[in-house]
Amino acid sequence: MTQSQSIQYARAQRFRELHTAPQPFIIANAWDGGSAAVLSGMGIPALATSSAACAATLGRLDGQITREEALANARIIVAASGCPVSADLENGFGDDPAIVAQTIRLAAEAGLVGASIEDASGDGAHPVYDLGLAVERIAAAVAAARALPFPFTLTARAENFLHGRADLDDTLRRLEAFQRAGADVLFAPGLPDLAAVRTVCASLDRPVNYMVGMPGQAFTVAELAAAGVRRISLSTSLYRAAMGALAVAVREVQGPGSFGYLQSAMKGSELGAHLRAQEVPVPARRS
Repeated sequence: MTQSQSIQYARAQRFRELHTAPQPFIIANAWDGGSAAVLSGMGIPALATSSAACAATLGRLDGQITREEALANARIIVAASGCPVSADLENGFGDDPAIVAQTIRLAAEAGLVGASIEDASGDGAHPVYDLGLAVERIAAAVAAARALPFPFTLTARAENFLHGRADLDDTLRRLEAFQRAGADVLFAPGLPDLAAVRTVCASLDRPVNYMVGMPGQAFTVAELAAAGVRRISLSTSLYRAAMGALAVAVREVQGPGSFGYLQSAMKGSELGAHLRAQEVPVPARRS
């Protein structure tokens, strides 16, 4: 086993262990190397990519990045952090289960130790895959993950509530089917209230991920823990918080012409310390 393989195995094992800890853990969604280094340096135990944040860094909307772009972003985040990193891989970048399986293999090659695959199709007329195909796709992802030489954590997402299908019963059927197909973690973004979160957690015997950042859903870590949640992801909320701070600063400069935002900005020395701590190799300069 090479050094990089040994590091990936250790991170994969650490990621698995976080899901069985006494309390739920935060998995923060980074969008570039700098955010990954800061989050890791501040003690966040695991990172995820965000398809929406990745797209935004390229000036695009969510769903408008290619598989190659998503994996390139993931490689940067993996290299800039000492944390385990899981990727938001949307629908696996293809309808065919074979494509989904290939995406998981490529994710592992990129240094990732986990990934999520959703049942959203990207087709406006039929936004969520039929259950049979959705399960085949998760089963293919699981098979690809199990063939890897380390414990890759596969998260299966049921997307009903993000696509105008507020059907908790169908969401449960999907999550239970994904569980039977071998998914390690289950995830239904957009659940409307804590009662729905409790129902989902009580119906499954695998760890459940809850995503913060949905409008009107300001549950605390303690409330989510009591509901049975094992993992709490932050979606695009940190990226949007950073963009919000940017907008506040620009409005101040354009309005009163002052620079008070500097008082709350991270100091260059602190940012540099986080970046240096990760010891990311620097490419040699060409002479």
